[in-house]
Amino acid sequence: MQVSQRIGFTGSALTRLLARMAENNAADAREAGPGFADRLGEWLRWTDAISLSSALGAGPAAAAPQGARVPTATLESECAGLRNALANAIGADGAFTAPAKEAPTDFPSYRRRYLARQQTMETAIGPQRERLRSILAARSPAMARLAAVDAVMEEVLGVQQHNLLAGIPSRLEKHFARLRRAEPAPDEEPEGEARPGPWLDLFRNDMRDLLLAELDFRLQPIEGLLEALK
Repeated sequence: MQVSQRIGFTGSALTRLLARMAENNAADAREAGPGFADRLGEWLRWTDAISLSSALGAGPAAAAPQGARVPTATLESECAGLRNALANAIGADGAFTAPAKEAPTDFPSYRRRYLARQQTMETAIGPQRERLRSILAARSPAMARLAAVDAVMEEVLGVQQHNLLAGIPSRLEKHFARLRRAEPAPDEEPEGEARPGPWLDLFRNDMRDLLLAELDFRLQPIEGLLEALK
């Protein structure tokens, strides 16, 4: 079963996009890495394991004091609005909307934009996840326990997720360099100098798709909390 799963590469849109941009075959890259459970075990410190075990093994936690009940439809609308705002900001970024002849041809400009978009997503999504968790905790003791588990998982995986996502610009830089090298250069182009062309349009489209895929990835915990609330 493990062999058959490695042959057919699956995963999030973010994972598939990164694999497509990589030089190595996606299936080979999947096979070379450890399994999810093994990797998760490496990430858990002994203090994290105690916190997670306590959240999973304890009886249902007491529900938080319940205030005005927020309709689930309202919460879904809020989260959809958050996603649309972040996605629209990505789509409207000058890195993707500027005419090709005016677009930057140096990667550091795109790196700064990518990091800025990552920071915006992290800043906007974190408080919404915490809000949903507090609402979930007020619904019932069982939901309060689930909220406690989510809080532990965010703390345990947050640093690892941040570090892994911070490595995406470096992968994107390699993709940028490969596309640039593969573009036939006119005879009159100075050596080492990049110029706009089909390669740059392809790169900008890939970078935009990568940011949107990362947005979907970052929103997965929020989607899970909404499912629990429903």
